[in-house]
Amino acid sequence: MSEKEIIDKMTMSRALTRITYEIIERHKGIDDIVLVGIKTRGIYLAKRIAERLKQLEGKDIPVGELDITLYRDDNHEIKKEEPTINDTNVPFPLENKEVILIDDVIFTGRTIRAALDAIMDLGRPDKISLAVLVDRGHRELPIRADYVGKNIPTSKSEQIIVAVEEVDGHDGITIKKDN
Repeated sequence: MSEKEIIDKMTMSRALTRITYEIIERHKGIDDIVLVGIKTRGIYLAKRIAERLKQLEGKDIPVGELDITLYRDDNHEIKKEEPTINDTNVPFPLENKEVILIDDVIFTGRTIRAALDAIMDLGRPDKISLAVLVDRGHRELPIRADYVGKNIPTSKSEQIIVAVEEVDGHDGITIKKDN
């Protein structure tokens, strides 16, 4: 496999800033917005967007953490005996709120379908939107992101790897190709 960085730290930061501005532009106010990051990297992206919203609008936006492990439709394909469960932490009510789900990459749409199921088990928000850092295409379900940092068309044999400082020690996006 060959690996190539296609997005550096600065470009990644700009993409998140663009998503933040789009969120502000589409809403008359951000009072009824909550962000929910999909574990693992979506959480850190959600926290960064919340920080930018605070800088720009002067308001704290609640950020939750969503673990979709039990909602995945591919658990039967996991080789482990039991899936690893990370705690979901959404310490605020979802009723009368617009939830903006945040993930690093959208591919087939199955992760987002699982996240929608998990959110609905937590409450009934007024609206759910989706923000992703990278849309790489190849949808298997009729799901699209409302906010996209970068569209990066790929082949099915390629992988998009998003690195975040909090987990990986650096920010960037690489593409892995089978040789």
